[in-house]
Amino acid sequence: MKRQENFKNQVRSIYKVLVVSLIMVFLIGILGIIYMVSPSSFSFKSDRPDTKMITVTEEEDDWDKVENGVHLRTGLKEADGLMAVVNNCTNCHSAQLVIQNRMSRERWVETIRWMQETQNLWDLGNNEEVILDYLVTNYPLLKKGRRENLTDIEWYTLNE
Repeated sequence: MKRQENFKNQVRSIYKVLVVSLIMVFLIGILGIIYMVSPSSFSFKSDRPDTKMITVTEEEDDWDKVENGVHLRTGLKEADGLMAVVNNCTNCHSAQLVIQNRMSRERWVETIRWMQETQNLWDLGNNEEVILDYLVTNYPLLKKGRRENLTDIEWYTLNE
């Protein structure tokens, strides 16, 4: 008798989980449909007066905009080969992964080969030399460690 009661309780628990899961799937589906019909209804505004509403546009003019030598969307340096790097590297990972790494040409080649062998990176063809030239020129190996030493710092004293 106790076994039957335990079995019934387990079935009820599973039933409750299934019902809640179905309701969540239904609600997410409704939200997806609403978003597809009216994406602007999903803009979020802050109550704080010091914050600005950021609007993401997909206008071609802004998509690859460069200011002060920096590609705004990715943070990569503007130079020959920038768009080859953007088009081939940022499809799979953030440009920040490129920016934080500094390697010799040989290490960049090894990294590309590793991505091709293990991460399904496609054959870069003629773009490989363009990409390597860009990376070696703009993100070369530095002998200064992970980051450069801080300079021009205005230090202050903590009051105890």
